[in-house]
Amino acid sequence: MMNIRLSLTEIFLLELIAWLALWLLNDYLATLLTLILGAIVSAVLLFASIAEWIERSKVPRRYFQVMGLSILAPLAAAGLYLWLFDGELRFLKQF
Repeated sequence: MMNIRLSLTEIFLLELIAWLALWLLNDYLATLLTLILGAIVSAVLLFASIAEWIERSKVPRRYFQVMGLSILAPLAAAGLYLWLFDGELRFLKQF
């Protein structure tokens, strides 16, 4: 079996592409998932960082870096989407 290790840049770009695809397909669902998953991942990262600060563990530093990227990627995709479409969300136009 091949052991492939992606760099942090590659992980970020893959996440960004996936989030952008979701934003382009359904901006309503993307908005909800960005807010919900962003809050969950932020809370997990906060608690993990506090636990790591209190008592060092064998959790690799890369875990914290990937979690940080998992917060930044949906926000970057949302920002890019809003910039491309002049800040307009299609689901708000229906009302």
